[in-house]
Amino acid sequence: MQVSVVIPLFNEDESLPELCRWITRVMDQEKLSYEVILIDDGSTDNSWEVITQISAANSAFKGIQFQRNYGKSAALNEGFKAAQGEVIITMDADMQDSPDEIPALRDMIVNGGFDVVSGWKKKRFDNTLTKNIPSKLFNAVARKSSGIQLNDFNCGLKAYKNKVVKSIEVYGEMHRYIPILAKGSGYKKIGEKVVEHRARKYGVTKFGWQRFVNGFLDLATILFLNKFGKRPMQFFGLLGTLFFLIGFTASIYLVLAKFATEDFSLTNRPAFYIALTTMVIGMQLFLTGFVAELVARNATERNVYLIASKIGLDQ
Repeated sequence: MQVSVVIPLFNEDESLPELCRWITRVMDQEKLSYEVILIDDGSTDNSWEVITQISAANSAFKGIQFQRNYGKSAALNEGFKAAQGEVIITMDADMQDSPDEIPALRDMIVNGGFDVVSGWKKKRFDNTLTKNIPSKLFNAVARKSSGIQLNDFNCGLKAYKNKVVKSIEVYGEMHRYIPILAKGSGYKKIGEKVVEHRARKYGVTKFGWQRFVNGFLDLATILFLNKFGKRPMQFFGLLGTLFFLIGFTASIYLVLAKFATEDFSLTNRPAFYIALTTMVIGMQLFLTGFVAELVARNATERNVYLIASKIGLDQ
């Protein structure tokens, strides 16, 4: 199979029929073998009924239904597990991403030698205050901290080699940082393509300020895990040793000063208690490193989601 299109969705029953007809038209014109995996992330509208009808009419369309809402990252993670295509394309279900971009994105993977190609919505039709400005801030921080020179980490329209999506784990709000996860797994050929961003035709945005905060927290998590995920002791142990040595050195100096000067009051000096506190913090950080090592070596599977139904996929 040449292409798998993975589409997470939440309450998109209005847009699905038109989107799926558009994808079918593009695939038929390009004569590509394909599958479309629609992941219903606990929708409360008729999205699953629409997916069922679409799949009955065209077996290339498959569905996964979560019992409750887990978030976009969870939906993508399940879609990646099920995808069988040589190239994996992700896109949103709200009609703001154009299926006409699929052939060019696939070509950059197949013939351009890229591992990952991220879409860049150079011209956007979103609200400036609630989406455009936070998006620019996200992208600037992500570029600076990761070293990946992408203009739009947030774009849902992306293309991947199959082996890339099978090598990464997506959870939390990490879907926007998949290029960083890919780089951390050793896939460094990451490209970018300007893509069409269309004005919203159906429904309302699912973006909220909570996602803005969670996105930064997940970025910090990714950067830490990429560097120290398999060796947390090197991070916590180094900090712990540094704090302990600073506190210990200060304590020795104060104790020696007490013996050298008769009127030197040790317990009345704030520096004495700061030194002790620093030593305690150092020991706690060092012990945290040991605990983190144990957790890292014995971690169980974290991506387990309750799936109510599947269509066209193994149960």
